[in-house]
Amino acid sequence: MRVMHVENTAPRSDEELLTAFRHTGDQQVLATLYLRYADLVYGVCFKYLNDAESSKDAVMNIYQELLVKLPNHEVDNFKGWLYVVAKNHCLMQLRKMKQTITVSFDVNLVQSEDFSHLDSVLDKEQEFKKLESCLETLPEAQKQAVQLFYLQNKCYNEITGITGNDWNKVRSLIQNGRRNLKNCMESNG
Repeated sequence: MRVMHVENTAPRSDEELLTAFRHTGDQQVLATLYLRYADLVYGVCFKYLNDAESSKDAVMNIYQELLVKLPNHEVDNFKGWLYVVAKNHCLMQLRKMKQTITVSFDVNLVQSEDFSHLDSVLDKEQEFKKLESCLETLPEAQKQAVQLFYLQNKCYNEITGITGNDWNKVRSLIQNGRRNLKNCMESNG
């Protein structure tokens, strides 16, 4: 009697594919998993980048990012984690582009006898002073991370190089600093 071995052809779960990729490093396994969500990634990229070609490039670049990030991250929900990776990738792309929008205007509309617009300028000046004051109340590491990210337009990777903190620590410092600034601004009315 001859026994035939039949391979299980049922599709493997995300978790099974992640585990297989972590153990073997086989890019074919990762590609199988990634292709399940390639349309989702493209949709996220198109939502943020608003350009089909840039979105296609981003989908390819994000796959390359996964090769680096997955071995170093514990991922419980691949689809959710991938969505966040795609969103962050696109936001970084937009930051790098820093497209300047040029607006034409009528010079006659700029000069006005009405000085009410000065009130809003003064209000903004007060807000900036309050923000500067609140920034000084942050712990030094949060203050540095927030200044690098928001005022000097540095990306997370650049901030890790400057501060020596790891990527997750930088993200945490920025998020906590932003929350603390918001709380301070609100409490100072």
